[in-house]
Amino acid sequence: MEKLQYISQGITIEDQEFNIRKALDNGIKWIQVRWKNAPENKFIKLCEISKKLCSDHQVICIINDHVQIAKDIDADGVHLGLKDSSIEIARDILGKDKIIGGTANTISDVLQRMNESCNYIGLGPFRFTSTKEQLSPILGFEGYETIIRELKSKSLELPKIFAIGGVVLEDIGFLRQIGIYGVAVSGQITNQPATIKQFKTILQ
Repeated sequence: MEKLQYISQGITIEDQEFNIRKALDNGIKWIQVRWKNAPENKFIKLCEISKKLCSDHQVICIINDHVQIAKDIDADGVHLGLKDSSIEIARDILGKDKIIGGTANTISDVLQRMNESCNYIGLGPFRFTSTKEQLSPILGFEGYETIIRELKSKSLELPKIFAIGGVVLEDIGFLRQIGIYGVAVSGQITNQPATIKQFKTILQ
């Protein structure tokens, strides 16, 4: 599984498509299409555009929240928040081969996600991020360390945990030392798409 995921950003469909194209041009291999509060018809159109672009570049394309749209456009999967539809229902709709990621904020969330057998866990937020309106408590390095330590103390095999929420290039080394598998990045890649190469190098 790829260790770097770009979460799309932009207020308009044009912004979103432009930022996705920039990420693809700079070598991203996994995109999560996320456009909160968008009109449904425009979001569907963005998902269709993104899926085609990703297919052309042989890149993974998953959709944030919308399971049925992911099925309709044959996306590679979905990412579900804690208040979105259940992993089990999404699995029934999408089938066993699609990627399903789930958000977590606490150790109990992580254990729940592991029980639900999602493919990866987006654990966060790492730090404050303006891309999320209702932010869960900030974890920081200490929060990740505590959760990983608790998982190890239960002799559980570590799931594929992605740090999410305000992650920047300088954080990666320490996150990897802690035991984080990968990162999902929005802001820095949107603003500096050339950093994708650096992210990928450090995450190898």
